[in-house]
Amino acid sequence: MANDTPTTKANVLVVDDEEDHAQVMCEALTRQGHKCDVTYNLAEAKSKLDRKPYDVVVTDLMMDGRKDGLEVLAASKHQNPPPPVILVTAHGDIPTAVKAMNEGAHSFIEKPLDLEYFRAQVSRAAERAALQKQNQALQEQVVDLSGGFEGMIGQSQAMQRVVQTARQVAPSDIPVLILGENGTGKELVARAIHAHSKRRKGRLVAMNCAGFAPTILEDELFGHVRGAFTDARTDREGRFEHADGGTLFMDEIGNVPVSQQAKLLRIIESGEFERIGSSRTQRANVRIVTATNANLADLVTQGRFRQDLLFRLNTIEVRLPPLRERQEDIIPIAYRRLAGLAAKYGRRIEGFDDGALQVLRGYSWPGNVRELGNVIERAVLMTRGAAITATDLRLDMQVSAAPSIEAMSLEDAERLLIRTALRRAEGNVNAAAEALGLSRSAMYRRLEKLGIRTDGL
Repeated sequence: MANDTPTTKANVLVVDDEEDHAQVMCEALTRQGHKCDVTYNLAEAKSKLDRKPYDVVVTDLMMDGRKDGLEVLAASKHQNPPPPVILVTAHGDIPTAVKAMNEGAHSFIEKPLDLEYFRAQVSRAAERAALQKQNQALQEQVVDLSGGFEGMIGQSQAMQRVVQTARQVAPSDIPVLILGENGTGKELVARAIHAHSKRRKGRLVAMNCAGFAPTILEDELFGHVRGAFTDARTDREGRFEHADGGTLFMDEIGNVPVSQQAKLLRIIESGEFERIGSSRTQRANVRIVTATNANLADLVTQGRFRQDLLFRLNTIEVRLPPLRERQEDIIPIAYRRLAGLAAKYGRRIEGFDDGALQVLRGYSWPGNVRELGNVIERAVLMTRGAAITATDLRLDMQVSAAPSIEAMSLEDAERLLIRTALRRAEGNVNAAAEALGLSRSAMYRRLEKLGIRTDGL
């Protein structure tokens, strides 16, 4: 039977003033592979909880005529993380047990005990405790990484190089060109550089050059004077003036028309410019940080980008790797986003279950960090459970990059193949087994061996 071989073994504290009843519960759990400590009163239970961490606590609600089970529940909350608490109660005490669940108890079981149901409840509580510990460990890993560089999370070597370069160039005024695919976090790097520069008390002005028509872009950059063109009823400062004393971040720099690149080169070299419609030369003391997902060298060859401007912009080049090339950063980033979004929307979410973690690691992330953030936000809003599942993520694993399979162990690859077949079969185990060329019994053996649950698909 599945209940005789739980996937998660737990350290369980059993509390019951009826010694025979306590021993029966302990023996039932020990046969499953759990380790049990038994106590027969509240004082002993508190003492054990003070000295030793437990994965699950099972306690009788009524002991010595008092509701000491509630005191055991309260004492268990001092452990970190608090273990799930299962209350054993007589039928007449169900209202109190329901109240206890509102105060954080995991579940309650009525007497007389159905031992099979009891073991199943403890196994589920043990799985929850294991999930809590796993999520806590990963969250602590994110806390360790948060001491990095202005929210730039990355334990991969590629991201460590990015952080090191950004730290080194931040104190200077040297132009920086940030290269990377859409969604890799180019603006985040620019903000980190500004925050650690001597200009940090000045403004960081960000603009996307691809978002403006050529004539409007010139006005955005340099501003205009009254009467410069129709509807120019007042003087208007441009982005360079607005960023004076600070940093101007120009994303999608490859979209600046060739006709305006000479003016851009001039202000970078001399700090001088004129507003549209004016002959008065002005100055702006601005540091330039630019970014693009285009190959500027190719644009130079095509005559669409000035080579001298490229030389000025890429004095220091920072290359941001796509998320699929730094898979070890995916889970820490996901936890950071989850923590922020759960707080934003007032949701209590413990983390990700094993299936969700597998999907997060296996997906190719064509939209990079931006896509990951959007997926987590949607999951936070849509999940109904205490942890985000693979179903909540709503990612099609068919678009996973092939190299991620090569990096998997044989067991992980088999798990991914079976999960994919089950999703395509909409959770129908028989149909998935047929698609994989397995018998029904062989499929169930693999599900049990790999810890795959069909209710989360």
